[in-house]
Amino acid sequence: MINKICNLARNAGAAIMDVYHSHKLLDISYKLDKSPVTNADKVSNKIIKNGLFSICPNTLVLSEEDLNNIKYHENWDTYWLVDPLDGTKEFLKKNGEFTVNISLIKHGIPILGVVYAPYFNVLYFSFDRQAWKINSLGHKKKISVAQSNIPTFVVSRSHSNKKLYDFIKKRENKKHIIKKLGSSLKFCYVAEGKAQFYPRFGTTHIWDTAAGHAIVEAAGGSVVSYQKTQSLNYSLLSKTSLINPDFLVSS
Repeated sequence: MINKICNLARNAGAAIMDVYHSHKLLDISYKLDKSPVTNADKVSNKIIKNGLFSICPNTLVLSEEDLNNIKYHENWDTYWLVDPLDGTKEFLKKNGEFTVNISLIKHGIPILGVVYAPYFNVLYFSFDRQAWKINSLGHKKKISVAQSNIPTFVVSRSHSNKKLYDFIKKRENKKHIIKKLGSSLKFCYVAEGKAQFYPRFGTTHIWDTAAGHAIVEAAGGSVVSYQKTQSLNYSLLSKTSLINPDFLVSS
C-alpha cells in the first residue's frame, strides 16, 4: 500500500507543478484565518481524495480543503489526514518549499506518513516504523535522526516570532545554526539528520504535522507538545479543536 500512496503524492505533486509553471493567473482565495488557497490546492486535493478512495474505499479522509463537510462519528478512529498543498505561501513566493502531505491515523497516532516536495522531486515516507527518502535521482535510502555538537534549528520561513527565538537562546549549547524553511520539510530535515530541532510556537493544524510527525518518529526522533511534553495526538473522538499546541520536534 505504501507504494500506492507515494505514487499518489507524486501524481498530486505533478498537478501542482503544472499550476506552478503555468503562465495563467492563479485562482487565489482566502480562508477565515487569512491563509491563501489556490487552484493548485484544489486540484491536488481532488487527486488525493479520489486516489485514497480507490485504494481504501472504507477509510474516511480528512483534508484541509474539506473542513465544511466533515461529520464526526466513531468511524474516525482510523482515517487519512491530508494537506494537499502544505506551504501555499511558499508556493506563491515561488521558492519551491512546499509539499504534499498524506498520513494514516489510527487511535490518534500517525502510523504512516508521506511527504513529497514536487519542486525538488524528493519524497520522504515512513511505514512499519522505518523512514525512507527517495532523492531526485530515484535513489532510495533509509534515514534516521542524528546528533550534532553544533545543533541546527529549522524554523518556519513565514511564521517565526519572538517566542521562538527566545526559546532557542535559552538552550544550554550557545553555538547553533538556524535555517529557515517552508512547509513540512522541517520535519524531514530532522528525520534525515540535517537538523536536530524544530520548535514551533503559533498556530498549526493537525494536517500540517501528521505526515512529518510519522516520519520523524520512524526515524528515531520525537514530536511533543511544549507544555505537556506529550506526543501530539490526532484522535478526532475527543478533540474540540483541530489546532495543535506549541510543539518541539527533536532528534
